[in-house]
Amino acid sequence: MAAARLAVIANPFLSWNQRSQVRSLRCNRGVSVSVSRRRLFSCNAIHNPQLNVKEQGQPETLDYRVFFHDSSGKKVSPWHDLPLHLGDGVFNFIVEIPKESSAKMEVATDEPYTPIKQDTKKGKLRYYPYNINWNYGLLPQTWEDPSFANSEVEGALGDNDPVDVVEIGERQAKSGQILKVKPLGALAMIDEGELDWKIVAISLDDPRASLVNDVDDVEKHFPGTLTAIRDWFRDYKIPDGKPANKFGLGNRAANKDYALKVINETNESWAKLVKRSIPAGELSLV
Repeated sequence: MAAARLAVIANPFLSWNQRSQVRSLRCNRGVSVSVSRRRLFSCNAIHNPQLNVKEQGQPETLDYRVFFHDSSGKKVSPWHDLPLHLGDGVFNFIVEIPKESSAKMEVATDEPYTPIKQDTKKGKLRYYPYNINWNYGLLPQTWEDPSFANSEVEGALGDNDPVDVVEIGERQAKSGQILKVKPLGALAMIDEGELDWKIVAISLDDPRASLVNDVDDVEKHFPGTLTAIRDWFRDYKIPDGKPANKFGLGNRAANKDYALKVINETNESWAKLVKRSIPAGELSLV
């Protein structure tokens, strides 16, 4: 893995220094791992992924799954086996929910090979009360540690899931599609006391991708989008009789540097998880 940067941020809205000192360690899977001071871990990752997506069952049924297979036909985990970092500030992003859809699709973190499925509650398929207006999904090889209290966000504990991404490009992606994205900012959503990061990003193949490189560019070229994202995630549970979600960091989106800090920290937490330095509970590490 290429040398990366150490996030040294006292204030979420200030920039951070770049460092490049690299060391090496071995993960529990016996795979040599390059680790920078920024600690972007990658255990047993498919560094040149040629993945095929295969559906099992019918969409919008309890049995429906989207599995990922490598070029040999072997099942792999989109969460654990797809690399996070592609270099030059670019990351893999796995689409769970296409924009302008409402079925609540998610990686099944407690099932072998962590396929995508539709979430359920009390045995019934879950839907958002209205369409989500952006492509939504996760960053592989990240994890929000439920034992870590974030002092910068009201001491909130991680939500025990990979980090979420809101991709603001104009194209509708497909569930299971892997996009190359660059982070632009971060929203610190607090959902019933749990910290649930939302990384705002854009796909590199979007026509306006070259115009946006930080959170201020989003406001300039996608006016109103950051407010719309915050309000959507604040309010989507209200129709079900639940309170509105809250946001930390002054109720506004932190900048790109802070988003990279979040990615760094949650990648480090994921590495501890797969090394079994932290109890996995019901999470699948396969």
